[in-house]
Amino acid sequence: MRILTLLLIAVFGLLQYRLWFGQHSIADYFRLQDDLHSQQASIMELEKRNRMLRADVKDLQQGLEAIEERARNELGLIREDEVFFRIFSQNNADGSRND
Repeated sequence: MRILTLLLIAVFGLLQYRLWFGQHSIADYFRLQDDLHSQQASIMELEKRNRMLRADVKDLQQGLEAIEERARNELGLIREDEVFFRIFSQNNADGSRND
């Protein structure tokens, strides 16, 4: 009976060790949970970016207004018979602007 008790205690100890420190332990579980939350946050950010890109593509496919806006803002293009004015402000001697 004494040997059976020692054997059961040894098995219990080995199972406890594996639960807390071995492969697929509780520490691994919490680490994987943290990784999962990090990946979900990254996915949410990428989905938001994809929605914005889809909206841009839709705008560019539907009309010329979005294309014209991009050409003006990103490429600095103007239409024929338009005049482009660029206004520069004077800087003081210390480099600050005088607006």
